[in-house]
Formats: sequence, C-alpha cells, structure tokens
Amino acid sequence: MAAVDLSTHPGHLARRLQQAHTLLWTTMVSEETTSPQFAVLNALIDKPDIDQRTLGEHVHLDRSTIADVVARLAGRGLLERVRDPLDGRRNVLKLTREGTQAHRKLVTRTARMNQVFLAPLDETERETLLRLIGRVTDAAEELRG
Repeated sequence: MAAVDLSTHPGHLARRLQQAHTLLWTTMVSEETTSPQFAVLNALIDKPDIDQRTLGEHVHLDRSTIADVVARLAGRGLLERVRDPLDGRRNVLKLTREGTQAHRKLVTRTARMNQVFLAPLDETERETLLRLIGRVTDAAEELRG
C-alpha cells in the first residue's frame, strides 16, 4: 500500500497549524497565559458577570476545560467568582483589575502575533481562511451536539 499525501488531510494540516500558532503564542504573546485563557479574559471584557457554563459556551470550551481555565485564572488573581445578586444560587465571573490589565496587554500582543501568523496571505486570503476555518469548526461543533 502506498503512503498517502498528508497535505490533503485536514486534520494533519490543522495539527501543524496549531503547532505554528502555539509556537508564535508562546514567543510573541505569553508563556504564562494560554490562548484559551486569553479567550476567557476577552469574553469577560465583552460579557461581564456571566456564569461559568455560559462563558464556556461563549468561548467554545467544554465543561471540564472551562472549569480548569477559570480555576487557573482565579488562582492568579485575574478573575473572581461572585455570588449573583439576582440569583443567590449561582456565581458569576468578573475580571479583577489585574485581569483587565492583563487583557489590555495581551490584546496588543495577539494583534501583532496574528499579523505575523497570517503574513503569508493577502487580505482577501486572510478573510477567506478565517471564514472557512469558522465554517468547518462550527460544523464540527454541531456534530458534537
């Protein structure tokens, strides 16, 4: 049996893309804050005072992953759990002052990293790539249910 051309396997290419992203992230953005952690900080800027389940849905992280990310960020003092004043049975999440400052710093760095990451593409190609990746990931999430 002959070897297959892995350049036609989206999973192989997605793994390589993720490796490239991780390398750029750790060198240009942060060795301490991961991309999923940044997504959580960013979501809480956009939607403060949401519960952990809603946050996980918003940033497309499963229950165990969002619990771990929230615990790590809370442990670093970047977010806090606060009793919901409208429903004392649940907690909502809010960024601390340190969390807001960390987000501000990371936003600038992620913008630079994205420029480097997408530099081989012209503007139309960038828009097409992001649109197509979004369609594939949205469809995959629907399959997961």
